[in-house]
Amino acid sequence: MTDPVLLCYCTYPDSAKSAGFARTLVEEGLATCVNRLPGVRSTYRWQGKVSTDVEELLLIKTTAARFEALKARVLELHPYELPELIAVPVERGHEAYLDWVRAGVLI
Repeated sequence: MTDPVLLCYCTYPDSAKSAGFARTLVEEGLATCVNRLPGVRSTYRWQGKVSTDVEELLLIKTTAARFEALKARVLELHPYELPELIAVPVERGHEAYLDWVRAGVLI
């Protein structure tokens, strides 16, 4: 059975530093690709207060086998006390692309 591909969502507060964060995840073989989408406006409740901030949304492509290692590294490197990290299984896709994602992570 092939390793399922995951698309992980993670917001990041600083676009200048998110480039290094994304690069680290790819260089360490935790992700094959990280897309950085700037200008996301997030409205959220934190510690009893409603806030709105501008963030970058990171779309991280990895596999189920690498998720726990990816999560540990995100929690270690991310500046937020409680970073967003949500993994969604990719149920369908261009098989050659999905194979590329699988090949790009280091196990």
